[in-house]
Amino acid sequence: MADIGTAFGLALKLIVTVEPEFLGIVARSLAISLSAVVIAALIALPLGAVLAVYRFPGRPAAIVLVNALMGLPPVFVGLMVYLMLSRAGPLGFMGMLFTPGAMILAQSVLVAPIVIALAHRILRDLYEEYQEQLCSFGARPADMIWTLLWDGRLSLVTAVMAGFGRASAEVGAVLIVGGNIAHVTRVMTTTIALETSKGNLALALALGIVLVLIAVGVNAGAILLAGLSAPRRK
Repeated sequence: MADIGTAFGLALKLIVTVEPEFLGIVARSLAISLSAVVIAALIALPLGAVLAVYRFPGRPAAIVLVNALMGLPPVFVGLMVYLMLSRAGPLGFMGMLFTPGAMILAQSVLVAPIVIALAHRILRDLYEEYQEQLCSFGARPADMIWTLLWDGRLSLVTAVMAGFGRASAEVGAVLIVGGNIAHVTRVMTTTIALETSKGNLALALALGIVLVLIAVGVNAGAILLAGLSAPRRK
């Protein structure tokens, strides 16, 4: 128990003093996760709107598939991205393997189905509520999509936040494609795994505490935005 108490004390000291290496790991983690979420959101939000508005053959199967991919195993995503970016892979010429770019790509693949599925559910409800009104204005499906995206923007932020929570907590995929290289691809989750195995509990706990605080902040923001958007849907 004394060792655990000492580790927590050192962890809090690391957080308060904000050492350059500690700050670099946190900043790198946030930069990679935020980049992945932005890329995924730019692709996923319009796709979620398309599933909500358009009626096309295979749509029910597409919705089932997207929802199933929300539980995509991270290590499998990491393996597939690794194969794509390896020298023998189709994207090997880009030289992205074991770089932050590879980690961003892997996290984007993991986050995209989550944002698509959540956006589809949000925009489907909005579309059912406003469909008659939009049709009476002669709006085309493409116009409806952008209208719904704008009207549901606060609720959609919660979907993006859920994606960020998934990305920031990811370890398997980023470890495979990033390699956990110091000062290059080492992020909070991979550092926690590494330092725990080395017995450096103070740094692992410090990063774990920061990761939890980020998760709490993201969820609090999502709840707040959900509360702000609720009156608009009444």
